[in-house]
Amino acid sequence: MVTTAAHIRRHGFGRRRYFEALICRRGRTAVGFALYFFTYSTFLGRPTLYLEDLFVLPEERGRGAGRALLAELARIAMRRGCGRMEWAVLDWNKNSIRFYKRLGAKLRRDWILTRLTGSALRRLAH
Repeated sequence: MVTTAAHIRRHGFGRRRYFEALICRRGRTAVGFALYFFTYSTFLGRPTLYLEDLFVLPEERGRGAGRALLAELARIAMRRGCGRMEWAVLDWNKNSIRFYKRLGAKLRRDWILTRLTGSALRRLAH
């Protein structure tokens, strides 16, 4: 991981904000967070809320924090006129996959995540 606190401050709280975030607390203690942003679906003609990261402290998992974060994201998506919420989950993360399915999420096997990084990104840009 290369992200620093400075990256988070600049990209989430600077002049141009690339993401928004929710923090879940139990009492005064932060126990989880969700980092999200909006894209646009030309198919639906509506925005999409994209969940980039969902994290809950290991000792807090199974106590409702993840569900609370996703429920609040669903409310935000509805208020902002989104046609859907989307996110990726690693195929080995079976606990998360079961959790998402229990919430009603559908796994999409017909789309392949595609990524350009490093030298491939630079090469295409030039």
